[in-house]
Amino acid sequence: MTTGTVAPDSYYQRTDEHRYKPTAHAGGAWNTDEQHFSPLAGLVAHAIDRFRAARADDGLALARISYDILGPIALDECEIRVESVRPGRTIELLEAVVLIADRAVVRARAWLLAVADTGAVADSPHERVAPPEAVAPWNMGEQWDGGYVSSIEVRRSAARPGRSLAWISSRMSLVAGEPSSPLASYLALVDTANGIAVQQQPTAWMFPNLDLTVHLHRQPRGPWTGLDTTVSFGPAGHGRTSSVLHDLDGPVGHAEQILTVRPLPGA
Repeated sequence: MTTGTVAPDSYYQRTDEHRYKPTAHAGGAWNTDEQHFSPLAGLVAHAIDRFRAARADDGLALARISYDILGPIALDECEIRVESVRPGRTIELLEAVVLIADRAVVRARAWLLAVADTGAVADSPHERVAPPEAVAPWNMGEQWDGGYVSSIEVRRSAARPGRSLAWISSRMSLVAGEPSSPLASYLALVDTANGIAVQQQPTAWMFPNLDLTVHLHRQPRGPWTGLDTTVSFGPAGHGRTSSVLHDLDGPVGHAEQILTVRPLPGA
């Protein structure tokens, strides 16, 4: 396995047109020799942006992206392949596959919808939450390990098991020397949700997520990703992390993660 190399300002370094090498800043929380899924989710969105930029402006916007995590994601060079599986002028479905050592480790699908002016009826029942400056800083590294957790700034409201509001930001770029869209940079922080409102301490229980699905009713802007998060554990080893997503202007959508819940071996 090739371990991540430290770069001062990015989660990944490009090695060729479709390949990326993670830096140590992408290290995981459950296993520091694996990638944290949060920056990889942003990298997939970045690859989708590049795929779309290679063609004429399509007048579409990403409305949903779903990621299926197929197994452990080594802190090693990855390849991302993107294709259109349902072309269309007003609706399109794209698929991205992340491969490490020629093995698929993530499959993502993104629905793109035509942009139209619906400002006259724009509304959401979800109220704006307290802004980052009104929420206390939280040292997430006291509860979680890994290069990714060390790379982010977290502000979190007083939490109780399974419930919290947090704002996340990062000084890191996704790919060294490359600009990323506000959407890709925003999505690179969403998977953090599963670690900010835990039901049980990760020193005693494991609850990794197997997927991440993000629905957007509005395109988000940075530099903060707001996560108003609720975590539920069921009686048969399953759980769910559910977040209302915010930016500084208010709610932008929802994120859902399904969890496999089990005691930590040896705990």
